[in-house]
Amino acid sequence: MENSQAAYSREPEGDAVSDYRVQPHNIDAEQALLGAMLVNNESYDRVASFLEPSHFFDAVHGRIYEAAAKLITQGHLASPVTLKNFFERDAALAEIGGPQYLARLAGAATTIINAEEYGRTIYELAIRRELINVGTEIHNRAYDAPIDDTPAQQILDAEQSLYQLAERGKYEGGFQSFHESLNIAIDMAAEAFKRDGGLSGISTGLRDLDQRLGGLQPSDLLILAGRPSMGKTALATNIAFSAAKSYKAEHHADGTVTATDGAIVGFFSLEMSAEQLATRLLAEQSGVPSERIRRGNIHEDEFHQLVDAARELQSIPLYIDDTGGLTIATVAARARRLKRQRGLGLLVIDYLQLLAGSGKSGENRVQEVTQITTGLKALAKELNVPILALSQLSRQVEARDDKRPQLSDLRESGSIEQDADVVMFVFREEYYVSRREPTEGTPEHLQWQEDMNKVHGLAECIIGKQRHGPTGTVKLQFQADVTRFSDLDQVHTEGFE
Repeated sequence: MENSQAAYSREPEGDAVSDYRVQPHNIDAEQALLGAMLVNNESYDRVASFLEPSHFFDAVHGRIYEAAAKLITQGHLASPVTLKNFFERDAALAEIGGPQYLARLAGAATTIINAEEYGRTIYELAIRRELINVGTEIHNRAYDAPIDDTPAQQILDAEQSLYQLAERGKYEGGFQSFHESLNIAIDMAAEAFKRDGGLSGISTGLRDLDQRLGGLQPSDLLILAGRPSMGKTALATNIAFSAAKSYKAEHHADGTVTATDGAIVGFFSLEMSAEQLATRLLAEQSGVPSERIRRGNIHEDEFHQLVDAARELQSIPLYIDDTGGLTIATVAARARRLKRQRGLGLLVIDYLQLLAGSGKSGENRVQEVTQITTGLKALAKELNVPILALSQLSRQVEARDDKRPQLSDLRESGSIEQDADVVMFVFREEYYVSRREPTEGTPEHLQWQEDMNKVHGLAECIIGKQRHGPTGTVKLQFQADVTRFSDLDQVHTEGFE
């Protein structure tokens, strides 16, 4: 049936025929769908959500579909009679019989039952033609590329074209019954029941934070914000490492893999190099301070600790991309590639303000950040993974007596708060108290020492927004020399409250 020209022998309009062979198409399916639409306009409702005039191989069929769609959406009847006036002077239609061709389409129509299948056939063939065009463009560009058009840029652009085509190549979606949604919710509860700790999402590795969040939920955009030196990267690294370390998967007979615990983690480190990040993880895992690791100032027993830690770290599914100055489009393309090639359960971005938008250079920073946060939320939904994005806070925090951050402190705010499902802040009182040290030996210094003892090694994770749970503050312990966050023990908790 494919490539059929049963109803007429005229070659289709446009650049349909290549030098060697005709691009994939199905004239019979196009005629059958148009005929069904002209007999019963309800056929249009079955394909309207995904089929466009440009998807028709024959340009005349595309124009008939477009005209019929306009009449139907305006509440009018689309039939050979009502469409006749639109096509009386159409030269291309005249070649195949003029307005009488519309009557022949309707006369040959059988039923509307298969209308959606015809529409899908037309759509998929159009996507195949687009694939051919993308392939041709890649081929020609590789042959005739100017000096400044590098192969790396060509690959990136080719990937982006293919991913955009993949996004357009989806006709699923639309409304689903509440019954289906209810089943998904029950399945999620069942998975949470089976997991250690009873979490519906990926564990952060921090008990009290998990209790507040229920774990990191698929398709959520989580913002982790704080002023410099508060420990944003440290906390994000701890969470990423914990998720990767606890990763377990179940392999099914059909070749699919389902994570039963933890996650495969992708980490975009736009500020720190992969080596710096690895050093932090090595320090956290081995207990040897990162500063001493960098200087090589370690004892023999500590070296053995490093070797043991490195051996354990080698096997975890944590992938780091430390390329600087990435655009949101590049981040999306690389995340999709990682999911396709290795799998992906959690994406971390350090940090949001170092990303660039994909729009015009004339856009101001607020518009650019809006584009970035909207893109990250869309990517989280598309990949169905949580995205943890770090964010800087404005300097207005420093002007207040109480330095605890608020939602209004988010830099280039608005869109960050609006698009995020969860907004968390890292706060360490110790940082601010340590900077107020008075002269040693004075009464003030004794009071300062007492204040330091109260806040030493303590941190707060303030949940300022959460769509599906409570807000509030989670108390944590922070070990600065190995950049490790951990659950606060009961003794500290009582003193901290």
